[in-house]
Amino acid sequence: MTEPVLFRWPPAAAFGRTVPKTKFYEHANVHNALREKFVDDIQRITWAYKLADDTIRLRGTAAVPEILVFAVETKGTDVSDDVLTAIDKSVHFPIIFEVTNNDRVRTVAAQKSLLGKNPTVGTYFTTDWQPADVPRRPLPTALDLPGLYEALLTALLPVATRVGETVSEATDRLDRARRLQREIAALEKKLRTEPQLNRKIEIRRQIKERTAVLTELTDPVPSNKE
Repeated sequence: MTEPVLFRWPPAAAFGRTVPKTKFYEHANVHNALREKFVDDIQRITWAYKLADDTIRLRGTAAVPEILVFAVETKGTDVSDDVLTAIDKSVHFPIIFEVTNNDRVRTVAAQKSLLGKNPTVGTYFTTDWQPADVPRRPLPTALDLPGLYEALLTALLPVATRVGETVSEATDRLDRARRLQREIAALEKKLRTEPQLNRKIEIRRQIKERTAVLTELTDPVPSNKE
């Protein structure tokens, strides 16, 4: 992300409750290696804000009953997505994280579905590290909590959404683009070591085809062929 994305959370939504890391051990399937990451990565977890009907007067739904903001203070340089996922899966509400490291902060979140017994968490999107005192932007305008959640997640996407595209659709498009990038990198590596000319020609053809699809996926305005 090139543009700072730190939101000015409403004072009426302030919660300010420290949550012990053990709470997440109790409610998530945290194996020993991940528990060590909790201990090594995190200094403190604070439930900083609760965005809900009773705090900001936006109606919730079964899909987005509330939106929580968790401030995660690091011990080291950062917190891994594995740790954030464990926190996310143990809380039955959508979460926006603000990860802080000394005087730096980044906003990070993944689209979360509450359908089913256990929440499912998608790909995490994050801002770059920013100075903690960078000016904050007001919350996006929304008619209800699902609309606010969609707008918050959209602000974190590394590419612009297309007209009429939801966060879920944009995430799927980006996931496909990342898979293609990995395939292209593997083909380019294979091309460098392939001795046979006919195989080189075939590999170049595959790279060209995948590169064309990747360009289409990352274009903010899709062609009529899509």
